[in-house]
Amino acid sequence: MELPKYVYTDLVRQALAEDLGPGDITSLLTIEPTATTTGRFLAKEPGVICGWAVVQEVFHQLNPAIELRIDQPDGARVNAGTVLAVISGPTRDLLSGERVALNFLQHLSGIATATRKLVDLLADYPRVRLVDTRKTLPGLRALQKYAVRVGGGYNHRFNLADAVLIKDNHLAACGGIKAAVAKVRAAVPHTMKIEVEVETEEQVREALAAGADIIMLDNMSPALMAEMVRLIDGKALVEASGNVSAETIRAIAATGVDLISVGRITHSVQALDISLRF
Repeated sequence: MELPKYVYTDLVRQALAEDLGPGDITSLLTIEPTATTTGRFLAKEPGVICGWAVVQEVFHQLNPAIELRIDQPDGARVNAGTVLAVISGPTRDLLSGERVALNFLQHLSGIATATRKLVDLLADYPRVRLVDTRKTLPGLRALQKYAVRVGGGYNHRFNLADAVLIKDNHLAACGGIKAAVAKVRAAVPHTMKIEVEVETEEQVREALAAGADIIMLDNMSPALMAEMVRLIDGKALVEASGNVSAETIRAIAATGVDLISVGRITHSVQALDISLRF
């Protein structure tokens, strides 16, 4: 799985400009211009690593002569104390890029780690897919969704043009499920799937009658979800959404849903603790 360079080149440039400002005055004043250093990226807690392409780009933009040897690639599970990579180059440039590189690496590794924890809890339910959402940080969506895949999850929509997902506010604005699905069905090609978000049994029945391809059960209890899965009976894919956590995900999977979507793995994930030591 590759991360296209165009996804992060400008993002890294902006991050460096934000952090460096007119210049790293501390490093410029304390470090000799010819000094070189070798440093090690260290995991300070267990997790799944993600983000090396972005780290490489950070240091490449500062100085192409910097060398990075990756010992634990994206997707590697590591323990506390594991050496993740070794980096060598001009000391000033390493210091100037340290924070930006770690910000990306820690954040993306945090997403991969959180995703993997939930995916592992689904081991007894191999047909159930864990998927992300559009609840991503502005400008970071492609990177965050890449980290979800590294952690073993799958991607939902990247943008609003990827698929039709009729949610509660669409329904309120256009007159209900039947009308919304009919309008969409008349306008899109047969290859476009139509998903409808529902909150009640009545809405599930409406979505089925309207011919929805995917039905999202929003904020339902596992008991009600199980009833709705039986009602849908394979006539549409079933996605569970809302109140998904490590404590609830197995009960949700046991209802028979096909997909479980989780926003917290991108919008409020905890960064993985990683350091760079010279």
